Amino acid sequence: MSETNPAAAAAVSAEAAPHRYTAAMAAEVEARWQDFWDAEGTYEAPNASGDLAGDAEVVARPKKFIMDMFPYPSGAGLHVGHPLGYIATDVFARFQRMTGHNVLHTLGFDAFGLPAEQYAVQTGTHPRVSTEANIENMKSQLRRLGLGHDKRRSFATIEPDYYRWTQWIFLQIFNSWYDDEAKKARPISELIAQFESGERAVPGDHGRAWNELNATERSDVLGEYRLAYASDAPVNWCPGLGTVLANEEVTADGRSERGNYPVFKAKLRQWNMRITAYADRLLADLEELDWPDAIKLQQRNWIGRSEGARVDFPIDGEAITVFTTRPDTLFGATYMVLAPEHPLVDKFTPEAWPEGAHEVWTGGHATPTEAVAAYRAQAASKSDVERQAEAKDKTGVFTGAYALNPVTGEQIPVFIADYVLMGYGTGAIMAVPAHDSRDFAFARAFELPVRCVVEPTDGRSTDASTWDDAFDSYDAKIVNSHGEDVSLDGLGVVEAKARVTEWLERKGIGQGTVNFRLRDWLFSRQRYWGEPFPIVYDEDGIAHALPESMLPLELPEVEDYSPRTFDPDDADTQPETPLSRNDEWVNVTLDLGDGPKKYRRETNTMPNWAGSCWYELRYLDPHNSDKLVDPEIERYWMGPREGMPHGGVDLYVGGAEHAVLHLLYARFWSKVLFDLGHISSPEPFHKLFNQGMIQAYVYRDSRGIAVPAAEVEERDGAFFHQGEKVSRLLGKMGKSLKNAVTPDEICAEYGADTLRLYEMAMGPLDVSRPWDTRAVVGQFRLLQRLWRNIVDEKTGEVTVTDAEPGEETLRALHKAIDGVRQDLEGLRFNTAIAKITELNNHLTKAGGAVPRPVAESLVLLIAPLAPHIAEELWRRLGHTDSVVHRDFPVADPAYVVDEAVTCVVQIKGKVKARLEVSPAISAEELEKVALADEKVVAALDGAGIRKVIVRAPKLVNIVTA
Repeated sequence: MSETNPAAAAAVSAEAAPHRYTAAMAAEVEARWQDFWDAEGTYEAPNASGDLAGDAEVVARPKKFIMDMFPYPSGAGLHVGHPLGYIATDVFARFQRMTGHNVLHTLGFDAFGLPAEQYAVQTGTHPRVSTEANIENMKSQLRRLGLGHDKRRSFATIEPDYYRWTQWIFLQIFNSWYDDEAKKARPISELIAQFESGERAVPGDHGRAWNELNATERSDVLGEYRLAYASDAPVNWCPGLGTVLANEEVTADGRSERGNYPVFKAKLRQWNMRITAYADRLLADLEELDWPDAIKLQQRNWIGRSEGARVDFPIDGEAITVFTTRPDTLFGATYMVLAPEHPLVDKFTPEAWPEGAHEVWTGGHATPTEAVAAYRAQAASKSDVERQAEAKDKTGVFTGAYALNPVTGEQIPVFIADYVLMGYGTGAIMAVPAHDSRDFAFARAFELPVRCVVEPTDGRSTDASTWDDAFDSYDAKIVNSHGEDVSLDGLGVVEAKARVTEWLERKGIGQGTVNFRLRDWLFSRQRYWGEPFPIVYDEDGIAHALPESMLPLELPEVEDYSPRTFDPDDADTQPETPLSRNDEWVNVTLDLGDGPKKYRRETNTMPNWAGSCWYELRYLDPHNSDKLVDPEIERYWMGPREGMPHGGVDLYVGGAEHAVLHLLYARFWSKVLFDLGHISSPEPFHKLFNQGMIQAYVYRDSRGIAVPAAEVEERDGAFFHQGEKVSRLLGKMGKSLKNAVTPDEICAEYGADTLRLYEMAMGPLDVSRPWDTRAVVGQFRLLQRLWRNIVDEKTGEVTVTDAEPGEETLRALHKAIDGVRQDLEGLRFNTAIAKITELNNHLTKAGGAVPRPVAESLVLLIAPLAPHIAEELWRRLGHTDSVVHRDFPVADPAYVVDEAVTCVVQIKGKVKARLEVSPAISAEELEKVALADEKVVAALDGAGIRKVIVRAPKLVNIVTA
């Protein structure tokens, strides 16, 4: 280190000032107090009941449940960007303890998932071994920061005692269905009872009573209702990873988020969660949550509620059903488009082209079957995002079939095209090319009719053949839309939608309905390192839930952790899971209540999101082996209350990147558990706060390769590495970018309290900010000045005085107390530190010994932010209790208000006098004082006064006649 660095200088001058606050002293103090907190259980939060039931007086206090988003224990360890949110929640939790709350604050580890498995594949190290080592390393790093976690409540999702309950929750969801009339989940046994009694008719093509169905047929019927179900459906297949991916795990350019491999569409049998059943409730309950508007908007857009109508287009004695938000444009539908994967494509594709099929429609193929097969193969190589992207050239192929437009009676051709997705609506659209740009482009490419049915308001004619693009408007009249018994001509869009929907319903060929963009959650992964499904299959392929007594179903040992991967570009492959290679585990004989039988276990594992869908509940009751969570404990910490009608965690801090993944999934699981009576809170997180990102400069050489940031020199505004000029760009911090700074480095040079203060002082918590190691010293100096104001650096003696503080100091103190209280409550930690610094500087400038009441208040003010030095100074000030549970200072209002403020007096807009007045002065009194002032009287010089405008206590404006 440079000799100009205060930490180094302090070490050099240790002999002259042996009790100076240095990095070495900080390390000793911090380690000692961390040991003390662990030994005393300082941060242990008692429950209302259960194993962790404790002090009745503490439980009687108002509660605060404060959480961070689960960290994943990476082998790279932490860099200084990772702890930003953890330090922030720690500061807030400490403040809440000091303001009389029973605070639950802990941290576990989300430890299943791809990173550990990829490492295992590369090195042969068991994922559990590397994961547990990473957890211990991260625990050590976090402990060094002085985080006040209740360690009794910590766990990792890979522990069988934890994922036993993840499996149990899966079974609750599997054994439930959503009752649309009751608007809630109910046990599947109640649905079976309705089928058995005849109260509910057996759906579908069965046409028979429940007792006439065989076991496979009953299983299929229930699968249409279960909230967790297996189905053959289009999925995102990633050969390079050997697994399928959820839509959210695929990038905008159709590649895997992890590994950047191509992703293809394939049809596989997978487990799904019927999250779509909760779409309306997921939308409605957002209103009562204290979340950032941007996150709420992302969830609303992802759920994508839209109102419209379902319309049946007759075809060969059956119908293709479409969902449209614009049924008013039905008369303009001149063709239909189905997703390539639509199940009706095979059913209606003829063996030969019909007469009149245009060459541009057929793609040069000899038969419709050949054309469809070729196009499907082409579409499978694209992701949903690529298929939805605006492409210059529209592709598709005619199926050879025609459907009937129900309002015009016209036969219209049916195409398949990749811009229609099976996962949205019904997987089929009525194409109205005059009023949809994508349909317009497709119609032009395939020489299809374009019929205007919404009168243009931009001056163009209703002859669509002259148009360059579609015209769409909700503020226009309907034209060219009349049939034998329905006419929409002259109506506005809203009226036309209502009329045609009523006509469709009356004819029995359509219905007004609501549609959602949200798709069911793909819940299978073809990986090893995940929770096993508690599901077995009998010889007929029927899925059976394991009884609770067989949980947890532990993850078995395997010799090869790798899923079978393939050529990343080979879409014609099928997954092979690691678990499927453990024949002894897969094929078992079990007695599920009807005697021993042979079964085959499910060999997929749950996705990494499963364990984080409910972990807030385990924090409440971490050692309960009898039930998910004690109801009394759950109600105490998370139950609904005033201002929190849906209950939940009081404060949840984490990254905005989880808006439509973890946050949406966790909300879904909570609602199911609430419906089934297991918890009292239908929402998991009441208040959400997204912290910003700590960024760092990335330096790259002429090849674009990142070079170590620590080795870069700045000369005359340019940057050099080993003599070569390099570029600089602000970006993420990370090991691969060679710009990571570890918290261990900063703690070693300055101490954990300095790191905590610096990260909180860098700027507003929700704003990203650049890391600057050189600026850390500013907070180190603050702590040194604080130390010197209380401790003699030469003798180590406390220097405070019992003399009463002066008026000016009292005002500085109580203004700081008032401001810091408000800032900590509002998570404005940077401004709280600024106010503490201002008070500390005031005491330094005042000189002499600091009055004891002021010194003690100052220590308490900084305690949530820099807890180690606060504990040390508190003990040196003669106290034997911990500062952690001391009351936070309360400001005296008499000293918070300024003793006097300056009032400006203006005449004709020009300042003529400045008056020192009480901040509490009334408008009437201020007017009298201003008009009596000598300078004001002289300036008026006898002129008449037309009006006096008073803005007490700071302004008087006099308008003369």
